[in-house]
Amino acid sequence: MNLVEELKKIIKGDVLSDEGTLADYSHDASLFELKPQVVVCPKDIDDLKSLVKFVTEHKKEMPDLSLTGRSGGTDMGGGSLGDSIIVSFGKYFNHLGQVRGDEISTEPGVYYRDFEKETLKAGLIMPSYPASREICAMGGIVNNNSGGEKSLNYGKTEKYVKSLKVVLSDGNECILEAQDAEGLKNKIALETLEGEIYRKMYDLISQNYDLLQAAKPKVSKNSAGYYLWNVWDKEKKVFDLTKLFTGAQGTLGLLAAATLKLVPAEKYSALTIAFLNDTSLIPEIVNTVLPHRPESFEGYDDNTLRLAIKFFPSFAKLMGARNIISLSWQFLPEFWMFIKGGIPKLILQIEFAGNDQAEVRRQAEAIAKELEAKFKLAAKVAESDKEIRKYWLIRRESFNLLRHKIKDKHTAPFIDDIIVPPARLGEFLPELNKILADYPRLIYTIAGHIGDGNFHIIPLMNLENPKDREIIGLLGPRVYELVLKYGGSITAEHNDGLVRSPYLREMYGDKVYALFEETKRIFDPQDIFNPRKKVGGNFEFSAAHIRKNF
Repeated sequence: MNLVEELKKIIKGDVLSDEGTLADYSHDASLFELKPQVVVCPKDIDDLKSLVKFVTEHKKEMPDLSLTGRSGGTDMGGGSLGDSIIVSFGKYFNHLGQVRGDEISTEPGVYYRDFEKETLKAGLIMPSYPASREICAMGGIVNNNSGGEKSLNYGKTEKYVKSLKVVLSDGNECILEAQDAEGLKNKIALETLEGEIYRKMYDLISQNYDLLQAAKPKVSKNSAGYYLWNVWDKEKKVFDLTKLFTGAQGTLGLLAAATLKLVPAEKYSALTIAFLNDTSLIPEIVNTVLPHRPESFEGYDDNTLRLAIKFFPSFAKLMGARNIISLSWQFLPEFWMFIKGGIPKLILQIEFAGNDQAEVRRQAEAIAKELEAKFKLAAKVAESDKEIRKYWLIRRESFNLLRHKIKDKHTAPFIDDIIVPPARLGEFLPELNKILADYPRLIYTIAGHIGDGNFHIIPLMNLENPKDREIIGLLGPRVYELVLKYGGSITAEHNDGLVRSPYLREMYGDKVYALFEETKRIFDPQDIFNPRKKVGGNFEFSAAHIRKNF
């Protein structure tokens, strides 16, 4: 069977198989390379249904046939890569509804930057956007259960999903939303795949309720595994499969649209910058800052700041600066630190927000004074919007600079999203640094959400060098073992993909992992949706597809 020609017969949208397209879709923001057979840009939901029905009908004769959804293609774990059919949502599934009350409906191909422009017209925002806000799309935000700088105060995407329009493995459309006792009864009574899913998932979750509640990671953010513990609220008698589908990374069905809840955007913000040389103080600093209830508490290391200075022209372009000389004046303190060799080990950003400008400023000044007095830190409040934007861009855009500006080394995100309870940072960080020190050839930057205990470690490696590639298989398990020792999660925001799925059994244990496998079978008995992610992950397969050419 000629797969491309057969798909063209049933799809109204685009069916692409030229080498240039396949090469482009062989990569995302991860360290992997996986070439698809064909890329389909579906025109509408009927195309999605046709795709699913086609794959289920031909799965026996073509066992490797599968569907992997992709929106912005910025996934750092290889979640949007597949070796069969890529379903690309960007071209046609990019419609955005109007804000109605505090809700808005979006298709998966809408970029967050466009989404936010629309919501801000109504004075509202979805606060779970990730640091990649300028280049990521809404499909990835939902499917990865994304979080970011505001998650400290507002939580992750799962809190803002009202309903999801999805296509299930029988090729039929379904609306997932919270069901009360009566609604659940009606769903269970359906003589369809949807009804079967509700029946089996209710039985699976209710019969293993205590086990699942005990398995829930005791951290503020988690994107590892299936969130079975979130579906059934016993006290409120609410059964909500959006809590499972959100973050499932497209392994349970195809997302066609999402209705999301919004929150009021605060009118004013103030940013306190603190410069830290002794990272052993982090736990105590976190305990000092969090009672002040900041909007966000971020940080990045000296290597990240050096990167912004070293590649200043590119950074200026990201800031939209027309006059590079004018922008240089804003960076004068950082240039001076760089020349003197006095760049601090960690730059902390503590943001306060509210509708009272004077009060927001007072909070920022108060924490600056407290950090100076208690820890002898150099701390200040950013004096202008330009200065605030400068520091935020260093934090948000460092990964993009790394991807494009280091000559023979490339970003290799494989320990990029670890999280532990902030109270354990004092014990965790020294052990982490000791492990990293065992690999002296490894160059890396660290940035993260300090208030959550969530760190993004981005190694820079020459992946053409077998010695560098070998480090991935050696270092990853050691870091994950340490994270689990301190009660954390191997991924807070970025999800499992090809890079972390092989470690989920170790994180959750055999019994819970078996429930993940059963969940996959209930939704997707033929394994047609994004295989090797969440369950069925195989380190040997992932290692064999680490990218060599850039």
